Amino acid sequence: MTPLTDIRVVLVRPRYPGNIGATARVMRNFGLSQLVLVSPVAKPNDSEARRMSTHGESILNSAKIVESLADALSDCRIVLGTSSITEGFYRADKFGPPERVLPALLETSPGALVFGPEPTGLTNAELAQCHSLIQIPADPTYSALNLAQAVAVCLYELRRQWSARSESSPIATDIPADHEMQERMFAQLRDGLEAIHFLFGDKADVLFHGLRQLIARAQPTEQEVKLLFGLARQLHWIADQRGTPET
Repeated sequence: MTPLTDIRVVLVRPRYPGNIGATARVMRNFGLSQLVLVSPVAKPNDSEARRMSTHGESILNSAKIVESLADALSDCRIVLGTSSITEGFYRADKFGPPERVLPALLETSPGALVFGPEPTGLTNAELAQCHSLIQIPADPTYSALNLAQAVAVCLYELRRQWSARSESSPIATDIPADHEMQERMFAQLRDGLEAIHFLFGDKADVLFHGLRQLIARAQPTEQEVKLLFGLARQLHWIADQRGTPET
């Protein structure tokens, strides 16, 4: 079973220092220690962040600041995102409540739990990088939680499930490839599909998103990702042999 200290909390472009501090506090409450901030507007050394952290100062001190979500997730094998909006192609196919989605973080390491910025939440491109999405059940008339509150709900459920599991739980042997390797594979696979003209025109993004999610749900291992790299190379070879298809 994955130790909670191997699970990182990623805040994307957090705007308010109080939310960063409150996140550090709740991480300390539930036994997590890795905080990553992606292009933060607010900073972890802000006085308000310090005031709200209450015994979570060590987490603020060790918080990692990176420029992009890809940087935050490069070595992750499982990535779970959060959003209060379920409509739209990029969301509808992979949502679930915390109790159903969060166990994946306890089965594969390292993993990340990603929260979007306060005003807007995660973008479609950022959601596409997540294997599954969490929606916290709330009143539909106002379902958007405060950032730190959403972190608290998710970490409570994560801790509850972690505590309920036996220390002798079997360890997964088929470990998924890390995020950076999968992203390189997806980029090359897309190039190959474009080369044979399987992807073209206005629907290319939507079609590739569907293929991406189909592959991502399988949580491919490094060996399986290498097979997909090979497929991408073969697609390019076929395109070179046949020439560029006519539109």
